[in-house]
Amino acid sequence: MRWKTAIRMRAALIAAVGFCLVASLHGVAQTQAFESPQAAIARGQAFNGSWVINESLSDNTDDAVEAAIKKAGGKVKRRFLRKRPEDFYRGGPAEQELYDRISYDDVLSIAIDEPELRFEYADNFVRLFHSDGRRRRTTANSFYEEGAEDFSFANWNGDTLIVESRPRDGGFTLETYTLIENGARLRIEMQIEPDAFGAAVELVRVFDRVPAR
Repeated sequence: MRWKTAIRMRAALIAAVGFCLVASLHGVAQTQAFESPQAAIARGQAFNGSWVINESLSDNTDDAVEAAIKKAGGKVKRRFLRKRPEDFYRGGPAEQELYDRISYDDVLSIAIDEPELRFEYADNFVRLFHSDGRRRRTTANSFYEEGAEDFSFANWNGDTLIVESRPRDGGFTLETYTLIENGARLRIEMQIEPDAFGAAVELVRVFDRVPAR
């Protein structure tokens, strides 16, 4: 019967596609597994240095927050002729500070010495985490001294750095770091989901490398 033949052909096609996908993923895993220590070190160190926000190439964080509020069914206050203050949605409970740092701070300093990664933002806010599977912590100045912690997780996908965090409020962040323009700029895709927030805040931030003195 034709329909049986068609089903067999479709099953064979699905199996072939699945095999190719598995083979491709296996090849990527093998490539990463055989990466030399020197190559891994160089890959991480390419991100090292000081970075400053490029506002013209970056999404506006307040706009992204408002888009998430609307997506969740919330309402955004109309201002008519009044201009919205800069960084309007910044601030809140101390346990949500990490969200503000990654989405609002205009400066970022990166120091990667595999497997340790150190990200420093404004006001000496430091994230310290690792790429080898151990438990990682984000320090939050005086809040860390009081025992509060955020946790971050780092993994590499080729030359792309993926950082996942569990902030102190029980929420979630996913950040994807990619060097562009021969390393002159850093592109960060962000998905930010504070606990009890109705929808994810999604935005892209682009930083320019600060020339070493």
